[in-house]
Amino acid sequence: MTPRRRGLLGAVAAGLVAAIGLGGAAPAGAAERLDRDVLRRTVDGLPGEDVTGALVRVTGDDGTWWGTSGVADRRTGERVRSDVSFRIGSITKLFTGTLLLQLAGEGRVDLGAPVRRYLPGLLPEGYDGVTVGMLLDHTSGLPPADREMTVGDGSNAWRVAHRFDSWSPEQIVRGALRGHDRPVSVPGGRQQYNGVNSFVAGLLVERVTGRSYAHEVRSRITRPLGLGRTYVPAPRDTSLPEPHAHGYLALDREGGLADVTEQSPYPWAEGGMVSTAADLDRFLNALFAGRLLRPAQQRLLFTLPGPEVVVTDPEKRFSRAGLMPAVLPNGVEVWGKTGSEPGYVNGLFATKDRSRRLVYSLNYTNRPGKPEKPYILGIAKAAFTGAGKP
Repeated sequence: MTPRRRGLLGAVAAGLVAAIGLGGAAPAGAAERLDRDVLRRTVDGLPGEDVTGALVRVTGDDGTWWGTSGVADRRTGERVRSDVSFRIGSITKLFTGTLLLQLAGEGRVDLGAPVRRYLPGLLPEGYDGVTVGMLLDHTSGLPPADREMTVGDGSNAWRVAHRFDSWSPEQIVRGALRGHDRPVSVPGGRQQYNGVNSFVAGLLVERVTGRSYAHEVRSRITRPLGLGRTYVPAPRDTSLPEPHAHGYLALDREGGLADVTEQSPYPWAEGGMVSTAADLDRFLNALFAGRLLRPAQQRLLFTLPGPEVVVTDPEKRFSRAGLMPAVLPNGVEVWGKTGSEPGYVNGLFATKDRSRRLVYSLNYTNRPGKPEKPYILGIAKAAFTGAGKP
């Protein structure tokens, strides 16, 4: 996660996982029968000062349900539609990880090889121990992005004023490495969520394939799956395609909001993609079904690092492929990823057997002292347990 989003939403990278508990220890149960009334009441109760608009899509063995609430545009009063585009934030990491795992399955990348073999000159010699696989499960020990450069004083006002600032992937990586001749922790020894890993991974994809990251996403994932509204924006494309829901940030406790729908897509392979709920559901379904990866790489989706790896934050635990596990109070185990950009908080989660899948996108204003966790918890309960709070 880049500092821009870490400062904006605190624990949003943990999102659903922090709200419902970590996976891996409790036995997996079966999702309860989908309760559409609970889902409807949950979604209807979302809009307010903290959430201006919401979209929730639940699919699986019990069919497909979607619900929206709130406004897509506060100026016109237009309602949120089920097919709106939104900035998916760190969900982009799953696309990046999928590309790397595909290249590994083709024998073009060795997950156990040093990153410096593929990107000579990007990382200093002191990073010889950082392997490609460590980029995926956040055990590389790479330093985080330069906060002063990307987040400023951490306020919403700063983000509004600097929402069009842009940096190349190389600038982000070099900014993170400034003053760090060696990793901040022993490579492979500590798992600590860090968006710089995905910037490096995106650069590695480009070096190995000889084509742009956007081209590889399109040719390997979105086009084969028919994800017609999922894409990597051009570096200077600050727009969102219609229809879309506007994103807003609170400028003060009294509720003044600034429209941040248009913003720099600089997070790129780390968090810059745009998609829709239907496209993300199709992507997750295909990924879990083994349609995108070969068997050896598919197994990494649900394989957690061993006990020798220290998990810095138990609420941010990742598989060898970058998926986040969670176990709900009723024992249902789900896997997925959260993601955000200013004005947008999103997530996609599913049971391993794909019998229940959830995609949500909230237009979250980030008012001081108003965390997004309660809203995410309510959605998760409604989608997977039928016990959402009306």
